[in-house]
Amino acid sequence: MAAIQIDHIVKKFGSLRAVDDVSFSVESGEIFGLLGPNGAGKTTTIRIILDIFKPDSGQVSILGGAMSEAKKDRIGYLPEERGLYQDIRLEQALTYLASLKGLTGADARQRLDAYLERFDLNQHRKKKVKELSKGMQQKAQLIVTFAHNPELVIIDEPFSGLDPVNTQMVKDLMREQREKGVTIVMCTHQMNQVEELCDRLVLINQGKAVLYGRLEEIRHQFAGHEVLVKPVGELPIQIPGVVSRESHNGTVLLHLSQDVSPQEVLRGLVESGVGLERFEIAMPTLDQIFIEVVQGEQKVG
Repeated sequence: MAAIQIDHIVKKFGSLRAVDDVSFSVESGEIFGLLGPNGAGKTTTIRIILDIFKPDSGQVSILGGAMSEAKKDRIGYLPEERGLYQDIRLEQALTYLASLKGLTGADARQRLDAYLERFDLNQHRKKKVKELSKGMQQKAQLIVTFAHNPELVIIDEPFSGLDPVNTQMVKDLMREQREKGVTIVMCTHQMNQVEELCDRLVLINQGKAVLYGRLEEIRHQFAGHEVLVKPVGELPIQIPGVVSRESHNGTVLLHLSQDVSPQEVLRGLVESGVGLERFEIAMPTLDQIFIEVVQGEQKVG
């Protein structure tokens, strides 16, 4: 069963179609990327999923049906706009917010203690929230998001303000939650984190879903006619089927002519006695795909 099923939703604000006939599903127990440039319609889509906005048309199913007040306690949400109370102690803020998701005082303290220890915040629990660094406040909000053991989590820019050590902590937590069957929808502009974490993704631009599917399938779809090689020694000046090359720190990107296959180039190099440490079809990064699709859509528009 899909944790989220979106079918042809439309949301207009005056003459602006913020979400324009968008459809996608998020499977239970996956990390799903919800991507797009600023102003693309991502936040409006999230608010429709959470029943903050009603779609003008289309259907939304959350955890097997329509949203209800009971289901909201099964969902964790980290918005891009942070919302911790600044003038109270950290532990007081976390306990209060956990209680809003149905946790008793004892359960909240037990779970929060474990998270505070894990995220190196235990020694800061008596401080007012405003006395914490941006990274500490980000970790505190992530604790609130996961403390009530939600089935579905929607997180917007989860790595904002985090150093590499804390970023790794959050990634480890997200993978653990996925292993437990929790569904995570992640919105971020950090494409390297999407590549590392997400099973599938949808890219929304100008209110429309312009890319949707498994990451590897999308990368293959946008792959050019190029191979990466790392030779032992020098490559021949002329390689049959290669029209140009680019060198990057010992690795060479070979641009192939359209009438030759990567396998033919590999065979030719081996038969010429060239030693190779690496030979692979060059795949575009998600950053490159994002730029290509968004800029292409803007030119069309």
